[in-house]
Order: sequence, then C-alpha cells, then structure tokens
Amino acid sequence: MSWSEDARARPPPGTWREPAGLAPRGPGPPPAAAVVQQIAATLAGILAERRLSLRGLAAASGVNRQSIADLLAGRSWPDVATIALLETTLTVRLWPQGTPAPR
Repeated sequence: MSWSEDARARPPPGTWREPAGLAPRGPGPPPAAAVVQQIAATLAGILAERRLSLRGLAAASGVNRQSIADLLAGRSWPDVATIALLETTLTVRLWPQGTPAPR
C-alpha cells in the first residue's frame, strides 16, 4: 500500500474508527481519545507559554514537525515513543495524571 492509499484510508478529522479486529464499543469516541486530547492541550499550552515554535520543538526533539502539528490539530494519535521524546525534550509530563500510562 502506498502512502497516498494509506492517507485515503484514514477517517476524516473528528470521526473515530476502532482498530481492525476490535469489536465496536458503541457510540462516541474511544476512551483513549480523551487522553490524546489532553496531551494535545497540554502541549499547546507549553508551546504558547514558552513561545516555542513547531519547528523549534521538532528540531530539539527529533519529532517530525508535521507529526506535532497533526497531534495538536487532532488529526493523529501519537505513539509512545513520540510522547517520550516530547516529554524528555520539554522536561514535562504530557501524559495526563490519573490515567494509566501505556505499557
């Protein structure tokens, strides 16, 4: 599958699709969506507070600038490695307190 085919297979922003092989949970976004939204909100606040650009964060962290932009816009979910790189670079916890961290 080429990248363009993969891009067309993604659901439009604001919709949720269960990963292949999982039974639907019912209406509404999966619980993980709230965690990702909190991560994005925390990251946006830090960027604004520190007046740090996406390019600056990308250069410092090694995370692709577009990946950061997509996370902030709600177009993608970060993987654990991305969260770890951003947390290490910013020296803050992005994973919301009170929610189990991925294992």
